[in-house]
Amino acid sequence: MTAVPWPHALALAAILFAIGLGGVLARRNLLFVLMSIEIMLNAGGLALVAAGARWGQADGQVMLLFVLAAAAAEVAVGLALVLRIQRRERTLDADLLGAGESTLPAATRPAAGELRLAGGVERFSEGGARR
Repeated sequence: MTAVPWPHALALAAILFAIGLGGVLARRNLLFVLMSIEIMLNAGGLALVAAGARWGQADGQVMLLFVLAAAAAEVAVGLALVLRIQRRERTLDADLLGAGESTLPAATRPAAGELRLAGGVERFSEGGARR
């Protein structure tokens, strides 16, 4: 099997990173934004492996393991947050969420200083103590 020249691997990494960056900047759906961030992380990992192969060192592959571990943690936390946001706001549109507009009816939205729990509503004062 022949080796891929390292400039080609770096070019592929740059193309993948540009696709991911375009997805982050252009998409409104939070799930697609997370997928685009994953593409960017994988492009960075590919660049590390290509650089390590260029100099005959295993450092790029070791760093790839750290990148993949961070990406796995990001996916776990990111998906949990996305699911929570989708359940609460009934949308994943980043423009609606970033503008502070809630898609929930006013009667079901928590007021300032309130935390809605399964058992009822808890009210908090400015210092964080329960009222």
